[in-house]
This record gives sequence, structure tokens and C-alpha cells, in this order.
Amino acid sequence: MSIPDELLVDIAARVESEQSNQMSLTVVVPGAVLTGRLAPEKMWRQRVAEVLEGSERLGSFAALFSSDSGRGAAPDGDAAPTHLHFHLARILQGSVGIPETGGMYRVAIQDVSAWTVGDFSYSDH
Repeated sequence: MSIPDELLVDIAARVESEQSNQMSLTVVVPGAVLTGRLAPEKMWRQRVAEVLEGSERLGSFAALFSSDSGRGAAPDGDAAPTHLHFHLARILQGSVGIPETGGMYRVAIQDVSAWTVGDFSYSDH
């Protein structure tokens, strides 16, 4: 088990406290490089719930994400974040980002082995 990077925990805590989704970050985790913007957990859960509610097959899972009593929800505002919540994020694979439009990802901070501020974008030039 790795020890979470204190600066990365502080960044996640600032995103949570300011309820901001403007912090772009790229992280390396086992098996993937993710790039995108961080979102507060509550905002991330709400968006995932909305997507699931619109699905005929997966609609019943929406309640798991819209509930504040979920496993990942901090019991109080003073608890240090344990996960990064990405939205508009892509997995970097070669010269493309998957999915092109961005997705919703949850990453354990302790699994991040490297990171940088900012996200990577691709162009045809």
C-alpha cells in the first residue's frame, strides 16, 4: 500500500471545499494515464446518477450515487479526501484520448504514482 501524496490530497481537498470543477490534472495509475478536470465528489456523484437515471438497464443503480450515505462519501467536511473524481476525463492511449468526449472516473489517491497539473489535449496538427 502506498502513502498518498500530501500535495495531491491538499489539491483534492481544495476542489472539495471550493466546490470547483476547474482544476485540470493528469495522473498515472496502474494500467492507465488519465487526464481531465477534477470535480467535487458530490457534484461527480450527481452527474453519474443523472446519466444512470437515463438508462433503461442501469437506472436502478442511480440511487447508489445520489445518496450521501455511499461508501465514498465523507462523514464530515474535515475528512481528508481519499479519491479523485474526474469529469470530462480521458484515458490516454497512444495519440488519442478515450472517450473523445470525456468520461467520469474515480481514482484512489493512494494509487496515483505520478501526476501533473493540467490536462493533455490532442489536435490533428
